[in-house]
Order: sequence, then structure tokens, then C-alpha cells
Amino acid sequence: MHKIFCFLLFIIFVVPVHAASLINDTETERMITELISPLATAANIPNGRLRVHIVNDNQFNAFVMGGEDVYLYTGLLTQIKSPDALQAVVAHELGHTLGGHMAQMADRMGAEMTRTMLIQALGIGLMALGGDPSLGAGVLAGSSGVAQQSMLAFTRDEERIADDMGLKLMLRAKLNPNGFIEVFEQMGHMTGALESRINPNRINHPLTAERLSHVRTQIEKLDSDYEPSNAPTDAQRSEYELVRAKLIGYLDSAENVATAYPNSDTSDAALYARAIAQMQVGNLDDARVGTLSLISRRPNNPYFYELLGDIEYQLGHYDDSVDAYERSLELTDEKAPQIETALALVLTERNKPGDCNRAIEMCKRALLVSPMPLTYWVLARAYDDGRADWARAEYYAMIGNSEKSREYARRAQKSLKPGTPEYIKSGDLLK
Repeated sequence: MHKIFCFLLFIIFVVPVHAASLINDTETERMITELISPLATAANIPNGRLRVHIVNDNQFNAFVMGGEDVYLYTGLLTQIKSPDALQAVVAHELGHTLGGHMAQMADRMGAEMTRTMLIQALGIGLMALGGDPSLGAGVLAGSSGVAQQSMLAFTRDEERIADDMGLKLMLRAKLNPNGFIEVFEQMGHMTGALESRINPNRINHPLTAERLSHVRTQIEKLDSDYEPSNAPTDAQRSEYELVRAKLIGYLDSAENVATAYPNSDTSDAALYARAIAQMQVGNLDDARVGTLSLISRRPNNPYFYELLGDIEYQLGHYDDSVDAYERSLELTDEKAPQIETALALVLTERNKPGDCNRAIEMCKRALLVSPMPLTYWVLARAYDDGRADWARAEYYAMIGNSEKSREYARRAQKSLKPGTPEYIKSGDLLK
């Protein structure tokens, strides 16, 4: 049972985001939210409305939905080494939102579809008139290509506008505009050889070299007295390194972690990555030693205690795991639903008198802040009556298994008293 979830610290669940999965992690979400909050203010997004979502995908990618939901891919976070560069990526994506590009894209696609249909009608008409059949067929075949080229040109223009708006947003937020240069230089290293063989009219982004040259020119025009007063502090840069190390430790192989963070590297980030990697491959004693070393260096870091709680749980040391998670929660200055869920799971596993009741209360608090499938799963373990079936129904609904969700919702309604909250919620799942 110690391996029920080897990612208590790093909860991953499947959702339909480009066929990938989302990662819930308090440390990562808080660090990134803190870094991009000046951009949210500069973009006139109300305080607390910009939400960060981590997509478990190795692509070097990011996007914004609805103007307030930022999706960052782990491939981006593990490769971008500077918080300034990460801010530039988010600024670019917010530039799309501020420019209304999503709505414009939809309108443009509709216009191009109409245009394509008219061209296709012309082609069909030429064939119907009894003229040269090849002429009509040629027009028909080329209609989709015309629309495609038009859309590619349109998206290239949008990317240029988003770069400009993103740069202006960085300046308004008093951040370091050189983050844009860092991003494009890194992208150039990644794609330079490939882009040299690409027809620039056949892709939906401007060439990276063009984008880099453009932002350099814009930054060179800045007043000499410009001061990036909101640029990341040394402490934030250190925290960003820890988050990157955490992601690499969890998501990469132990061999790659050892290459990126060799034993000669004694930094906190390196110890963090190696401890997580050791835990992932089952070397729990080594992982524990590394984590305790981190705690001795930073005794007030809540996320090192969170990692220790996970390791102690997997070692079967439930009391020590509970102590570590409780210390983690004491040190967090805000609500931490992922950590509360992890502690609740350990409590259900330890199952001392009162543990399940406490787990239920912790799950309820966590669900008020951030509903997660795992929290419902743990809640189902903690309940010993029909409410467990309701919790399982909610769990399956969140992971997209409607058949199982309805099955457990029906079971819950058979055993629950009509009118109770769980009975009503089960009924909602059956609608």
C-alpha cells in the first residue's frame, strides 16, 4: 500500500488539455504565479484572477485561454533557465489576449472558409459550363491552398503583434525586457538549423532570427534610464531554480538527472533534483538523507517537508510522514490543497482513531480551494458509508469516466438519505 501514489507531492491527473495531463503542485504554481503577477497587473487583470496550469508535456510551449488561464508546458519550464525568459513567454501569450487574436482568428477562419467555398463554387461552375475540365479542377484543388496561405500569413502577423504587445507589457510591468532576447536565443539554438531549410511562408510563426532581431531593435530604443524595478529578486531566482529541479527530478530519468545535476553540484536545486530522482527509482533511504540535508539548510521551506512526508510514507513510517506534512502545512502562508490531500491520504492509511475524520475535514477544505480527482479519491477512502460512493462518483466525473461516475452516483442515492448534500450532488451527476 505504500505505493498507492508515488506522486503525493506531485499530483498528476488526466484532463482533456491537448490530450495531455495537468500537474497540481503547490510550490510550482505559487512560484510561477508570483513571477507573473506584475504582468497580470500591467494587463489590468484583477488580483487573483490569473491562474497557472502546468501541462505535463515535453513541448516547448505555452498558451493562454480566456485571458486569465495560463497553461505552461513542463517542456518549457524545464528548459527555460531564467525567470525573466519565462515572464517574456507569458507576456507574449498575454499579448495575444490583449490583441483579441483568438476572436480575430475565429473571424478570419470564417472569412477564409467563405472565400474557399466561393472559389470552389467557381471551379465547379467552370466544369459545369462544359469548358476545359482541367481548368475547373485546378481552381477547385487550389482553393484550400489559398486559404491556408492566407491563414499562415495572418498568424505570422499575429505573432509579430504579440511580440510587440508582450514587450510593451514587460516594460509596463517594470520587468527585464531582455527576457525576450533569452527566449529567442534559446529557440534559435533549438531550431536554427531546421529553420534555415524552411520556407518562411509555409509556417505560422515568423522565423526566430527575425523575431530576435526585431526585439533587439526595440530594446535598443529604450530610454537609458529605464529601470526594471520589478525584475525577479535573487530569492525568486533561487526558488525558480528549485521548481525547475523539482520538475526535472520527477519527470526525467535518473540518468538524465545525474547528468544535469552531478554529485559535484552541491546547490540546493541539485540536492532537490537528486533526492526526488532517488525517490522515484525507489532509493528511499538516499532520498531521505538528501531531503534531510535540504531541511538542515532551509528549515523553513515547507516543500522540503512535503517531500520528506512523501518519502516517509513510502517507507511505511506513517507517524513521521504525518509529522512532516503537518510541518509543511504550518510553514505555508496560504491554503495548500495538494499538501492537505497528501496528508489526508496518509491519515487514511495510518487509520488511527480519529484519523479518517480528520482526513475528511482536510479533503473538504482542499475541495473548497481546488477540486482535484485525488482529493475525491481520498475522501472515498475516508468515508465508511454511502458518501464514499458519492465521492467515487465525483472522482470518476473529474477524470472523464461518465459511465463509472453514474454507476457510483446511483449506488450513492440508494444508500443516502434524500435531501442530504451528497444525495443531491449524486443526483446532479446523473442529469
